[in-house]
Amino acid sequence: MTDLRQAPPALDRIQQNWLATGERRILNWLCAHMPRAITPDILTATGMVGAVMVFLGYVASNWGVAWLTVSLVGYAVQWFGDSLDGSLARWRRIERPSYGYFIDHSCDGLANLLIVAGIGLSPFVTMDVAMIALAGYLLMSIHAFLSARVVGELRLSYLAAGPTELRLMLIGMTVMMWVLGPDRGLFGRVSGFDLFVGTIGAVLILLFVIQTMTTGRRLAAQERRR
Repeated sequence: MTDLRQAPPALDRIQQNWLATGERRILNWLCAHMPRAITPDILTATGMVGAVMVFLGYVASNWGVAWLTVSLVGYAVQWFGDSLDGSLARWRRIERPSYGYFIDHSCDGLANLLIVAGIGLSPFVTMDVAMIALAGYLLMSIHAFLSARVVGELRLSYLAAGPTELRLMLIGMTVMMWVLGPDRGLFGRVSGFDLFVGTIGAVLILLFVIQTMTTGRRLAAQERRR
């Protein structure tokens, strides 16, 4: 049985997305100016509040596109909490590696479920297409967690894109939803928003297959040398 008192092995965090350097400067500034009363747990909860706002905004857009404002604000709140909780813990040197890893990634999974389900419940994207995107996200999450276990690397970006770039793409899509409205008909019942979300899902699934094959060959080569 695993001894929960034992600290997990250190992971190499790999983050090579386009905005990583600029985002890190912003996060460091925010950490340096964060009130002491604000804790990483509070920031994690803030991120979840943001995800709920995104969900509610998309669902309410069935009654008017102006509700998408709630989703747009929710993305900003979700970024603030999700990006800062671990950063603040590391800045203050109060990391709890096991607890932080477990809670952070559990909340990430729930937050992304809320966001994608909200998109699927909006009048812009069908739920089956949204579920393809969710499946792609979950597969890439599985790959990241397996790699952390067997390779000791926690990869936070792929194809020079990470969570922040994905949020910006979804924010851009949401703005276009507001501008263009929910009318369908690009290809029959398929809208341009369906194609956009479905393409993201397909890319994530394909990336999972490629990364799985790449990591598998890497592990096989390492074990042959032993």
